[in-house]
Amino acid sequence: MDLDGSVGRTPDHRAELNEFLRTRRARLKPQNVGLPVSGRKRRVPGLRREELAQLAGVSVAYYTRLEQGNAQGVSVEVLDSIARALLLSDAEHTHLTRLAKAKPRTKQVVRPQEVRTPLRHLLDILDAVPAYVVGRRAEILAWNRLAAALFGDWEELPVAERNWARLVFLRPEYRDLYVDWERKAREIVYALRMDAGRHPDDPRLSVLVGELSVKSDDFRWMWATHDVREKIHGVMEFHHGLVGELSLAYELFKVGNDNDQSLVVHYPVPDSPSVEALRLLASWGPGATRRTPVA
Repeated sequence: MDLDGSVGRTPDHRAELNEFLRTRRARLKPQNVGLPVSGRKRRVPGLRREELAQLAGVSVAYYTRLEQGNAQGVSVEVLDSIARALLLSDAEHTHLTRLAKAKPRTKQVVRPQEVRTPLRHLLDILDAVPAYVVGRRAEILAWNRLAAALFGDWEELPVAERNWARLVFLRPEYRDLYVDWERKAREIVYALRMDAGRHPDDPRLSVLVGELSVKSDDFRWMWATHDVREKIHGVMEFHHGLVGELSLAYELFKVGNDNDQSLVVHYPVPDSPSVEALRLLASWGPGATRRTPVA
């Protein structure tokens, strides 16, 4: 299965553009955009193409060509109008622009992602909180000791398995770790969709999506929604086998000029019970997930 959800085809940014626009249009009702509502049953979910074209100020033929994946010559101004008509978020607007402005396909050389030495030193300095660096395709590139204690000792995994998508969708222990597993899973899918917009011809991303679509029903239906959002901060609830409940805020920082790498830091609210729980977890070290809870 490929990036557009089809089986046995090369990833195609035209198909991605088609599905993204179609699903965004389908989620809107006339009343959402100030259009009159008739009593007759509508034949299609959401807005009709002619309704969307009218709202965006373009011809129906022009919008139809765009929704079919033909974005040749489309201007930023037209994309802005369509984004406003579809009530897109900032992240969705950016994703639409990337899909529409994608360059013709070239054979991509996939180079290993490298984490700068100073950034690795920073991870070690942040020894009181779990921190890690995540790259393209949700790959986990580097982490500190407390991240290993909270999430599992990733050093023991093959490099290919150090991937948030594979861990969360394919490993039962991560369903147990996250109190709201579905929320974490959706955030991973959002990030992969953003990656697909930035790198529509990434063969390794296509392989990852295909593998997860075959092995996980949850991933397959989440991927089919074409939802994209950018999460840079929030709070995650954990249930750790050793220290019990943990409530940790997180912040995501883009690393330098590299939009493909981010530093993620989790931290407890001061004076909350999670402060002491995190201290206890730190005392166990990276092997914490393998230890038996003390009665």
